[in-house]
Amino acid sequence: MKMNKVLIANRGEIARRVLKTLKKMEISSVAVFSDSDRFAPHVLEAGESVYLGASPSSESYLRQDAIIEACLKLGVDGVHPGYGFLSENAGFARKLKAAGITLIGPSPESMEVMGDKLSAKQAVKDFGVPLVPGVDEAVANVELGKKIAAEIGYPVLIKASAGGGGKGMRLVEREEDFEEQMHTAQSEARSSFGDDAVFIEKFVTKPRHIEIQVFADNFGNVVYLFERECSIQRRHQKVIEEAPSIVVSPELRRRMGEAAVNVCKACNYTGAGTVEFLLDADLNFYFLEMNTRLQVEHPVTEEITKTDLVEWQIRVARGEKLPKMQEELEIHGHAIEVRVYAEDTLNGFIPDIGQLNRYRIPTGRSVRVDDAFLEGMEIPIYYDPMIAKLVVWGKTREDAIRRCIEAIDDYQISGVKTTLDFGKYVLKHPAFVSGNFDTNFVKHYFSNPEVVNSAMEEEHRALTFGIDQIWRDIKAFKEREFASRENSSSWKNKLQS
Repeated sequence: MKMNKVLIANRGEIARRVLKTLKKMEISSVAVFSDSDRFAPHVLEAGESVYLGASPSSESYLRQDAIIEACLKLGVDGVHPGYGFLSENAGFARKLKAAGITLIGPSPESMEVMGDKLSAKQAVKDFGVPLVPGVDEAVANVELGKKIAAEIGYPVLIKASAGGGGKGMRLVEREEDFEEQMHTAQSEARSSFGDDAVFIEKFVTKPRHIEIQVFADNFGNVVYLFERECSIQRRHQKVIEEAPSIVVSPELRRRMGEAAVNVCKACNYTGAGTVEFLLDADLNFYFLEMNTRLQVEHPVTEEITKTDLVEWQIRVARGEKLPKMQEELEIHGHAIEVRVYAEDTLNGFIPDIGQLNRYRIPTGRSVRVDDAFLEGMEIPIYYDPMIAKLVVWGKTREDAIRRCIEAIDDYQISGVKTTLDFGKYVLKHPAFVSGNFDTNFVKHYFSNPEVVNSAMEEEHRALTFGIDQIWRDIKAFKEREFASRENSSSWKNKLQS
């Protein structure tokens, strides 16, 4: 199957990431953009670009027909959806297929099965994949919900069936709180996904979030590219990821990998996907969900497996077999990813939108930065406030942690507050260093505002001191240069007179 030109139906760092592989594979590229992204790096770096509309995503990046029209006009063979936006939209996948355009991703049928948590649980149940105790059908009645919760045993989670990103999810620890929390979860699910279906499952205490990178081709081959540890989260969203996990043994890795492969078989999957599991304190694992796309944190897997997952996606979409089979895949060293968000970590991680007055990325053989901005650019209010992903590789976990802290210190950002100080705080924390942590890290170690603020402000001062010193040096240099020119000009005037 030919694929001479690919349109990237996305923006930001993932669009730039896909562009790098397209250039390496000598495939022509088309970028799309909104008003806010008119001069964004991904637009300037692509072979061609297409304007989609106003800044809000509903008027630009979510305009399916405009994207397909651009594909037909420019002779595009394939569309890479990145993550977010239309990446898991089965309707968009069907429209592309009807137009004769290849989606670099799974089938719409696979998206639909795994896009709904209830249908996903029902699909994998027959393949021996461990499930969290609970119900695999929607619950609408509060009294029925209370009965189920009592049978499972508190604490329980009420979760939106069509949910994601922590929306429509509520933890209930006591029966007297159940009714209020269920109504809240249903309301949130309705407003976020247009579907208020919820289900109930047992809340796993001290859970770790472990996910398995999977890949499948059209010839029945399925492999797993090991695990990623994604337990450091805020608002149920990942902030720091690493691969491999410090608590996953070779035997547990094999069992989780095989379970993830079975999830793929349950929905006839092709392409890149991620199977997410909860791991409890006794190292029992339970299926959580499957993301039918490339993940934000895919670079740590690339670093430890020495692969290009975007290239794998393109090759599978072109009808080729997987580049490697399971026995050919190995883990090399350790990788850590710190997401750099424009957020105020000392104020509940709220977005801190503004201009990047200074922006300098760390460099080095073991340092990788996937970013979307240049110095002087404004961070748009319309999209996720992620500036970049800082990825560092080391021969060991200790080596990777040390190198990542050094890279954070070398990262220069001024004009907005970022999560770099939080990243450094986590990497230096004894719980993280020892590996004794779970998804409650923020809750456990950010419960005392005075202690946290003191520690975070220390990291923030350390990060901003160097940048402020650079600005002072530049200012002093300019003042000396100006004075030198003034003196030179006065001397010349004296000679001329």
